[in-house]
Amino acid sequence: MQTRREAIKQSALVAGLLASTGLFPQYASAAVNKAAFEAKSLADVTKALGAGAPVASASIMIQAPDIAENGAVVPVGAATALAGVKQMLIVVEKNPTALIAVFHMSDSVDTSVATRTKMGQSSDVFVVAVMNDGKVLYAKKEVKVTLGGCGG
Repeated sequence: MQTRREAIKQSALVAGLLASTGLFPQYASAAVNKAAFEAKSLADVTKALGAGAPVASASIMIQAPDIAENGAVVPVGAATALAGVKQMLIVVEKNPTALIAVFHMSDSVDTSVATRTKMGQSSDVFVVAVMNDGKVLYAKKEVKVTLGGCGG
């Protein structure tokens, strides 16, 4: 019988071998749309992804703090009850890389996502739902980044 420690060691060995062959970066880069991650605005991000012009929607919920005391770890979440969501995006307007995350969705999963992001300064945070029919819906929230959480 194999112990937990031995299983972890073997898993690490296999992962190391796969990484040394270059398999991991190859698969990761195949799924990345470089132009979308280089875009500087919400409109440029959606254009790079081949989606339409974004329209504000009350059907998209965004969870983010009003004031982030630590800009290195800002929690951001998104949810919607709409059917037909193809992708959920998180965009931070004033970050060097505005597109923070792309989540691929289907009707068989709950359209609710969460992540943490780094924010160097106060900015609008957008949560975007790209629909199967090409429509792009978004919600926006301003997040203030402070050193001590005083909102200054």
